[in-house]
Amino acid sequence: MTSPLPPAHFQGDPVPVARALLGGTLVRVLDGGERLTGRIVEVEAYDCPRDPACTAGRFHAARSAEMAIPPGTWLFWTAHGHPLLQVACRPEGVSASVLIRALEPLEGLGQMLTFRPVTRERDLTNGPAKLVYALGLNPAQISGRPVNAPELHLLPPPAPLPDEMVEVTARVGIREGRTLPWRFTIRGNPWVSPAMPSMDLALSPAE
Repeated sequence: MTSPLPPAHFQGDPVPVARALLGGTLVRVLDGGERLTGRIVEVEAYDCPRDPACTAGRFHAARSAEMAIPPGTWLFWTAHGHPLLQVACRPEGVSASVLIRALEPLEGLGQMLTFRPVTRERDLTNGPAKLVYALGLNPAQISGRPVNAPELHLLPPPAPLPDEMVEVTARVGIREGRTLPWRFTIRGNPWVSPAMPSMDLALSPAE
Protein backbone atom coordinates (compact mmCIF):
# COMPACT_ATOMS: atom_id res chain seq x y z
CA MET A 1 0.00 0.00 0.00
CA THR A 2 1.36 3.42 -0.95
CA SER A 3 2.27 5.65 1.99
CA PRO A 4 1.37 9.37 2.08
CA LEU A 5 4.11 11.81 1.19
CA PRO A 6 5.87 12.96 4.40
CA PRO A 7 6.46 16.61 5.31
CA ALA A 8 10.18 16.19 4.55
CA HIS A 9 9.29 15.69 0.88
CA PHE A 10 8.44 19.40 0.70
CA GLN A 11 11.67 20.84 2.13
CA GLY A 12 13.06 21.84 -1.26
CA ASP A 13 12.40 24.11 -4.22
CA PRO A 14 8.62 24.22 -4.84
CA VAL A 15 9.01 24.26 -8.64
CA PRO A 16 10.26 20.65 -9.06
CA VAL A 17 8.10 19.60 -6.11
CA ALA A 18 5.02 20.90 -7.93
CA ARG A 19 6.00 19.18 -11.17
CA ALA A 20 6.49 15.87 -9.35
CA LEU A 21 3.01 16.05 -7.74
CA LEU A 22 1.25 15.76 -11.10
CA GLY A 23 -0.51 12.43 -11.30
CA GLY A 24 -0.48 12.01 -7.54
CA THR A 25 -3.65 11.66 -5.48
CA LEU A 26 -5.21 14.03 -2.96
CA VAL A 27 -7.08 12.01 -0.33
CA ARG A 28 -9.80 13.48 1.88
CA VAL A 29 -11.19 11.17 4.60
CA LEU A 30 -14.49 12.28 6.12
CA ASP A 31 -15.37 11.76 9.78
CA GLY A 32 -17.41 8.66 8.92
CA GLY A 33 -14.52 7.13 7.00
CA GLU A 34 -15.66 7.84 3.43
CA ARG A 35 -12.80 8.67 1.06
CA LEU A 36 -12.98 11.49 -1.45
CA THR A 37 -10.01 11.31 -3.77
CA GLY A 38 -8.80 13.02 -6.90
CA ARG A 39 -5.87 12.79 -9.29
CA ILE A 40 -3.82 15.98 -9.31
CA VAL A 41 -3.90 17.39 -12.84
CA GLU A 42 -2.81 21.02 -12.29
CA VAL A 43 -0.45 22.74 -9.84
CA GLU A 44 1.44 26.01 -9.44
CA ALA A 45 4.61 26.88 -7.55
CA TYR A 46 5.29 30.01 -5.50
CA ASP A 47 8.83 30.68 -4.32
CA CYS A 48 8.80 34.05 -2.62
CA PRO A 49 12.56 34.73 -2.30
CA ARG A 50 12.70 34.93 -6.13
CA ASP A 51 9.05 35.46 -7.01
CA PRO A 52 7.69 38.96 -7.78
CA ALA A 53 4.15 37.63 -7.37
CA CYS A 54 4.85 37.28 -3.64
CA THR A 55 6.80 40.45 -2.97
CA ALA A 56 5.24 43.14 -5.17
CA GLY A 57 3.69 45.65 -2.77
CA ARG A 58 3.10 45.59 0.95
CA PHE A 59 -0.08 43.54 0.68
CA HIS A 60 1.54 40.64 -1.13
CA ALA A 61 4.67 40.81 1.02
CA ALA A 62 2.52 40.48 4.14
CA ARG A 63 0.47 37.64 2.67
CA SER A 64 3.58 35.75 1.59
CA ALA A 65 4.69 35.66 5.23
CA GLU A 66 1.81 33.24 5.84
CA MET A 67 3.79 30.62 3.87
CA ALA A 68 6.86 30.85 6.14
CA ILE A 69 5.80 27.80 8.14
CA PRO A 70 7.31 24.31 8.45
CA PRO A 71 7.54 22.44 5.14
CA GLY A 72 4.84 19.89 4.48
CA THR A 73 2.16 21.91 6.28
CA TRP A 74 -1.27 22.62 4.82
CA LEU A 75 -2.27 26.25 4.42
CA PHE A 76 -4.91 28.26 2.57
CA TRP A 77 -4.56 31.42 0.52
CA THR A 78 -7.75 33.46 0.07
CA ALA A 79 -8.40 34.89 -3.39
CA HIS A 80 -11.57 36.85 -4.16
CA GLY A 81 -13.07 35.53 -0.95
CA HIS A 82 -12.43 31.86 -1.76
CA PRO A 83 -9.93 29.52 -0.02
CA LEU A 84 -7.19 27.89 -2.13
CA LEU A 85 -5.35 24.80 -0.86
CA GLN A 86 -1.55 24.93 -0.66
CA VAL A 87 1.27 23.03 1.00
CA ALA A 88 4.29 24.89 2.38
CA CYS A 89 7.75 24.18 0.97
CA ARG A 90 11.36 25.00 1.85
CA PRO A 91 12.67 25.31 5.46
CA GLU A 92 10.59 27.11 8.07
CA GLY A 93 10.98 30.86 7.77
CA VAL A 94 11.13 30.80 3.96
CA SER A 95 7.91 31.64 2.13
CA ALA A 96 7.23 29.05 -0.57
CA SER A 97 4.38 26.72 -1.48
CA VAL A 98 2.64 24.55 -4.05
CA LEU A 99 -0.94 25.42 -4.97
CA ILE A 100 -3.19 22.54 -5.99
CA ARG A 101 -5.29 23.94 -8.83
CA ALA A 102 -7.37 21.07 -10.22
CA LEU A 103 -8.32 17.44 -9.60
CA GLU A 104 -9.78 14.60 -11.63
CA PRO A 105 -12.29 12.91 -9.24
CA LEU A 106 -11.59 9.25 -8.49
CA GLU A 107 -13.59 8.23 -5.40
CA GLY A 108 -16.59 9.76 -3.66
CA LEU A 109 -18.04 11.62 -6.62
CA GLY A 110 -21.56 11.49 -5.19
CA GLN A 111 -20.49 13.11 -1.93
CA MET A 112 -18.48 15.73 -3.79
CA LEU A 113 -21.60 16.64 -5.75
CA THR A 114 -23.46 16.99 -2.46
CA PHE A 115 -20.84 19.38 -1.14
CA ARG A 116 -20.73 21.30 -4.42
CA PRO A 117 -23.71 20.69 -6.73
CA VAL A 118 -22.92 21.43 -10.36
CA THR A 119 -24.74 20.89 -13.63
CA ARG A 120 -21.67 19.59 -15.45
CA GLU A 121 -19.44 17.16 -13.55
CA ARG A 122 -16.31 18.52 -15.21
CA ASP A 123 -16.88 21.82 -13.36
CA LEU A 124 -16.76 20.09 -9.98
CA THR A 125 -13.03 20.22 -9.26
CA ASN A 126 -11.46 21.99 -12.26
CA GLY A 127 -10.28 24.99 -10.25
CA PRO A 128 -8.51 25.64 -6.94
CA ALA A 129 -11.51 26.99 -5.00
CA LYS A 130 -13.87 24.46 -6.60
CA LEU A 131 -11.89 21.48 -5.32
CA VAL A 132 -11.78 22.91 -1.79
CA TYR A 133 -15.58 23.11 -1.69
CA ALA A 134 -16.09 19.75 -3.42
CA LEU A 135 -13.96 18.02 -0.79
CA GLY A 136 -15.82 19.73 2.06
CA LEU A 137 -12.62 21.24 3.46
CA ASN A 138 -12.80 23.62 6.40
CA PRO A 139 -9.69 25.84 6.33
CA ALA A 140 -9.87 26.43 10.07
CA GLN A 141 -9.58 22.68 10.69
CA ILE A 142 -6.97 21.91 8.03
CA SER A 143 -4.58 24.88 8.20
CA GLY A 144 -1.42 24.03 10.10
CA ARG A 145 -1.93 20.26 9.84
CA PRO A 146 0.88 18.12 8.41
CA VAL A 147 0.54 17.13 4.79
CA ASN A 148 0.30 13.44 5.78
CA ALA A 149 -2.58 14.00 8.23
CA PRO A 150 -5.15 11.15 8.21
CA GLU A 151 -7.99 13.46 7.17
CA LEU A 152 -6.12 15.03 4.25
CA HIS A 153 -2.97 13.72 2.61
CA LEU A 154 -1.15 13.24 -0.66
CA LEU A 155 -0.16 10.00 -2.33
CA PRO A 156 2.67 10.06 -4.88
CA PRO A 157 1.97 9.25 -8.53
CA PRO A 158 2.43 5.58 -9.46
CA ALA A 159 5.31 6.74 -11.68
CA PRO A 160 6.71 10.14 -12.64
CA LEU A 161 4.92 11.62 -15.64
CA PRO A 162 7.12 11.87 -18.73
CA ASP A 163 7.74 15.36 -20.10
CA GLU A 164 5.56 14.78 -23.14
CA MET A 165 2.53 14.37 -20.84
CA VAL A 166 3.17 17.65 -19.00
CA GLU A 167 2.30 21.13 -20.22
CA VAL A 168 4.30 23.99 -18.67
CA THR A 169 2.85 27.51 -18.69
CA ALA A 170 2.90 30.78 -16.83
CA ARG A 171 0.69 30.98 -13.75
CA VAL A 172 -2.88 32.23 -13.57
CA GLY A 173 -4.26 35.49 -12.23
CA ILE A 174 -1.07 37.36 -11.35
CA ARG A 175 0.45 40.65 -12.52
CA GLU A 176 4.04 40.29 -11.33
CA GLY A 177 6.17 37.30 -12.24
CA ARG A 178 3.64 36.52 -14.93
CA THR A 179 6.15 34.92 -17.30
CA LEU A 180 7.64 32.46 -14.84
CA PRO A 181 6.96 28.90 -16.12
CA TRP A 182 5.69 27.57 -12.81
CA ARG A 183 2.28 26.12 -13.71
CA PHE A 184 2.15 22.43 -14.59
CA THR A 185 -0.81 20.54 -16.05
CA ILE A 186 -1.41 17.06 -17.44
CA ARG A 187 -1.61 17.69 -21.15
CA GLY A 188 -5.07 17.17 -22.60
CA ASN A 189 -6.73 16.21 -19.30
CA PRO A 190 -10.34 17.48 -19.35
CA TRP A 191 -10.26 18.35 -15.65
CA VAL A 192 -7.56 21.01 -15.99
CA SER A 193 -8.98 24.43 -15.15
CA PRO A 194 -10.19 26.58 -18.06
CA ALA A 195 -8.18 29.55 -16.77
CA MET A 196 -5.72 31.23 -19.11
CA PRO A 197 -2.10 31.88 -18.06
CA SER A 198 -1.39 35.48 -17.11
CA MET A 199 0.97 35.79 -20.07
CA ASP A 200 2.43 33.48 -22.68
CA LEU A 201 5.83 32.14 -21.75
CA ALA A 202 8.72 34.28 -22.90
CA LEU A 203 10.55 32.63 -25.77
CA SER A 204 13.95 34.02 -24.94
CA PRO A 205 16.15 31.62 -22.86
CA ALA A 206 17.54 34.68 -21.11
CA GLU A 207 14.18 35.31 -19.50
